[in-house]
Amino acid sequence: MKKQDKKREEKQEAKKEETAVEANPEVLEKGKKIKEDLDKVMDEIDDVLEENAEEFVKNYVQKGGE
Repeated sequence: MKKQDKKREEKQEAKKEETAVEANPEVLEKGKKIKEDLDKVMDEIDDVLEENAEEFVKNYVQKGGE
């Protein structure tokens, strides 16, 4: 194995060890709340886009010889 590869692996291992921190329960709860709020907003956006898409298609369809 090359020296560079070995050094890179050692650095990656060190980063993994540094990031292995226990999650704060308050942060987890806040994250869940934010995710729920985002899901609600995304659902609203989907509904609006769906309604607008249907209206757009209805208005776009050519009538007669147009």
